[in-house]
Amino acid sequence: MEDSPLHPFELHNFLSIHLGGLDISLNKAVIMMWVVVGLVTILMIKAGSARQLIPGKLQSLGEILVDFIRGIILDTMGKDGMRFFPLIATLFLFILFCNLIGLIPGSYTVTSQIVVTAVFACVVYGMSVVMGFVLHGAKFLGILVPPGTPGWLLPLMVPIELISQLARPISLAVRLFANMTAGHVILGVLFGLAVSGGLLIGWLPFAFTIAMNGLEVGIAFIQAYIFTVLTCVYLGDAFHLHGSEDHAH
Repeated sequence: MEDSPLHPFELHNFLSIHLGGLDISLNKAVIMMWVVVGLVTILMIKAGSARQLIPGKLQSLGEILVDFIRGIILDTMGKDGMRFFPLIATLFLFILFCNLIGLIPGSYTVTSQIVVTAVFACVVYGMSVVMGFVLHGAKFLGILVPPGTPGWLLPLMVPIELISQLARPISLAVRLFANMTAGHVILGVLFGLAVSGGLLIGWLPFAFTIAMNGLEVGIAFIQAYIFTVLTCVYLGDAFHLHGSEDHAH
């Protein structure tokens, strides 16, 4: 339905392409992902090529982003985690730009699609599990046993920890998807009320729309940050062989 607040999230193919039974059709989400990749690439190349003793705006922005991501990795994974800097930086910048560009009227928020966030979450968690077994072998199963657990509690704790581990990629994917979707739905509803309310009462929801836009910018940064931190935590668990709880809110 055109009046549904979920209508902007519907995807329609601009160009249907099927290759070997695989649907690689072009739609708004695919185009926006390529736009984000292009913008991030141009930004970092320009920032890196404009290096000066007194940094300009682009160089300063690039240095701030690099230092911020480096700080996340060092705080959660230690120096060993710096080998994953390209992965973590790419993930953070892609999610951040997807979130921010999605706030522009007429664009599309790629991270509002559960399939996108689920792929990211499964790849990140799958990588942490594979890396854990490669580094520690069967000892990596120790993440299912909390430190100090008495032997008689193992039959109870192991299934609970297993469920907790399996819930990690689900919560990682749903958290980002739900926050971005909910914010845009609220914006759509408020804007609809502002248009239908006329000049007399329409100003009130319109004012809330402006305030919500500012809040959504903050949420875009926060959700990219949380996703990145949890990615580092999961990879850090594989390094240090201990199950840290998901404590991001």
